[in-house]
Amino acid sequence: MPSTRPRFPAPAVRPDVEVVVPVYNEQLALEPSIRRLHAFLSDGFPFTWSITIADNASTDGTPFIAADLARELPEVRHLRLERKGRGLALREAWSHSGARIVSYMDVDLSTDLRALLPLVAPLLSGHSDVAIGSRLARGAHVTRGPKRELISRSYNKILKASLRVNFTDAQCGFKAVTSEAAALLLPQIRDDGWFFDTELLVLAQRGGLRTHEVPVDWVDDPDSRVDIVRTAVDDLRGVARLAFATPVARFAAVGVASTVAYALLFILMREGGIGAGVANAVALALTAVANTAANRRLTFGVLGREGLVKQHAAGAAVFFLTLGLTDGALGVLHGVAPGASRGVELAVLVGASLVATITRYVALRTWVFAGARRGAVARRSAAGDGAAPAESASPVAFAETRS
Repeated sequence: MPSTRPRFPAPAVRPDVEVVVPVYNEQLALEPSIRRLHAFLSDGFPFTWSITIADNASTDGTPFIAADLARELPEVRHLRLERKGRGLALREAWSHSGARIVSYMDVDLSTDLRALLPLVAPLLSGHSDVAIGSRLARGAHVTRGPKRELISRSYNKILKASLRVNFTDAQCGFKAVTSEAAALLLPQIRDDGWFFDTELLVLAQRGGLRTHEVPVDWVDDPDSRVDIVRTAVDDLRGVARLAFATPVARFAAVGVASTVAYALLFILMREGGIGAGVANAVALALTAVANTAANRRLTFGVLGREGLVKQHAAGAAVFFLTLGLTDGALGVLHGVAPGASRGVELAVLVGASLVATITRYVALRTWVFAGARRGAVARRSAAGDGAAPAESASPVAFAETRS
């Protein structure tokens, strides 16, 4: 077995473009594809280039073939990884690259290679930060079966509906990013599998990076061994994770949990004979403390004990605002319908709480946790490149470090 350590001989000149080809058990397709790609780049491609074969834990003859190609062909290198994952292969290859532009394409070369120049030119000129090949953009020509066509279009519609993305094709295996954009995005990406592509593009959009789309000619590989069902399930999990990664989504989730707890406490106290006003105040007080603590950690990413008392005190002020709104709504209800049932009381209180939620979010973001959030961003920037560790990284932190 060839060496398992990454092999990256230092190039004599920093290449403009590095093309990474991630592979797993591709002993049949690897050699003809790499030779075809090498010949294409050697035949008049106007920028300096290199090719990296990123072998992620192949168990067939792929690593031997990759090593032979790296020895034979100029500007071809071989990276061997001992763990599977296309995203992992791209992360490692791009992280070790010295090129101005890092890109990748699938080993089957389904995308017409003539699209490579339109893909990387806007990045080299400074026009864009990220470039993607799109099979769904106007002008693309695609040959594939109806099943894959339906899955691809459905997935991208899900992305538009749930994550409000503005790109047309997340999973086309033909992408490029500038080295600066890669340095910003890679520490933020958590997925090491097929969802890597989508997460890269969503983070780029949320971070305000400029994305360029190139319509491509694309022919489906009939020998593709991608597990469509498993990949689709993993992708949907990733979509849910990114949807929850926004501050508004996390705040909403905390709010739903708090409202349920508040409703249960209010009902229990009313059943115990406690008046509506007192039950409302006690239920709000108890859930407000938990709500502030949860939003402190989950929504705004503030950890540790620094400023804890001050933040809870400010949260208490927000609680009194909510209490005033709900008590006012309760007073209006009892004035209009003195004999209102407890269910009607609860419905009115929950409605008033929802109105107060918007004010609460603004207050928490701009007042209660504003200083702590700025301090967290400053500490991340001082620590290095401004990126949070992978375990706590979020698109929110990235967007803030870019502001």
